Amino acid sequence: MRRGTFRDDTVDYAAVGATQAPDLMQYPPERSIPAEQSWRIGSGETRFRAASEALMSWTAQRGAGLVLTDVRPASGPMYSGVSFDAEGNPVAPSRSEAEQRFDADGTPFVGAGTTVRVDGRVKGLRADAELRVIFAVEEPRRVGFALGTVSESVVSGEESFMLDWYDNDEVWFTVRAFDAPRAVLYRMLPGLTKRRRRELFTRYLRAISPLYTTPA
Repeated sequence: MRRGTFRDDTVDYAAVGATQAPDLMQYPPERSIPAEQSWRIGSGETRFRAASEALMSWTAQRGAGLVLTDVRPASGPMYSGVSFDAEGNPVAPSRSEAEQRFDADGTPFVGAGTTVRVDGRVKGLRADAELRVIFAVEEPRRVGFALGTVSESVVSGEESFMLDWYDNDEVWFTVRAFDAPRAVLYRMLPGLTKRRRRELFTRYLRAISPLYTTPA
């Protein structure tokens, strides 16, 4: 996977890009807990475009209750990354990102190599971390990115957020992740990692999908 110009050792885990591996759930990186969920969030180009704009302007993270600070785009043009088809074959990026977009608050949009600080709590436990955008994909029918931990997170690993507009006109939102517990409490109680992940997935869906309803 091409990841722009940043070095792999800027993140604190080895399996960079592994959220795109077709067999992530069967063969996760060593000592990590994998997770994956997909949701149909509507149909048509309008839904896909709106969800894409929201996703690339950090709506999933903000909607999860995380506060973003110190958003630092990578210096110089960055490649948008490589995506993979259903068989796991690499698909070349549709274009490289030379321009920088900003949301209404002046925060830079997601871009490969961007570093961001997040702070917040999940189920009463802290979710502070410094993260790096491992890759960003903006294709006619596929948009998304992956975040990898750099430092200060209670878990070490990666999560990807992908929107797909399929030929049947359905729009799907998929989040994949692998987490290796780092904080002492999470290492002692592995169930906390899964609980944290489930809560984050629910919050991400609520932020991106207009169809979201709270389960009974």
